[in-house]
Amino acid sequence: MEKIDNLDKKILSILSQNARIPFKDVAAECGVSRAAIHQRVQRLMEAGVITGSGFDVNPKSLGYSTCTYVGLNLERGSMYKEVVKRLMNIPEIVECHFTTGSYTMLVKAYARDNEQLMDLLNNKLQTISGVVSTETLISLEQSIKREIPVSFDEK
Repeated sequence: MEKIDNLDKKILSILSQNARIPFKDVAAECGVSRAAIHQRVQRLMEAGVITGSGFDVNPKSLGYSTCTYVGLNLERGSMYKEVVKRLMNIPEIVECHFTTGSYTMLVKAYARDNEQLMDLLNNKLQTISGVVSTETLISLEQSIKREIPVSFDEK
């Protein structure tokens, strides 16, 4: 990817704080044309710097009151990709990471209640071939959720 300059960083900083801001407002804040902002954002998307845009839906509004992190240990680390394929079929799983440390993998999942969580653990996760153990952590509250800060030189 080509180098990200200060204008790109300023655009990223603005958009990371409010992805719904009109390009004309971003352009005014950056001192360039709306077309320039549109071209820059398009280039940043094509380069994989901006990886998404959309809305965050509050899981509780859909009845998912329990947020959990589940550490999975696999028989062999090389089974990771096959296990990921199986995890993709479980809609309650919203994130999956291949990790170092105590677990081979760490997944984030939502459940409507403890009964659904138990079903998710016993009948879905623990039955995947290669999963030898799990450890479940229940999130009591999400205190911080934000994007990584984008710093730029203001002139």
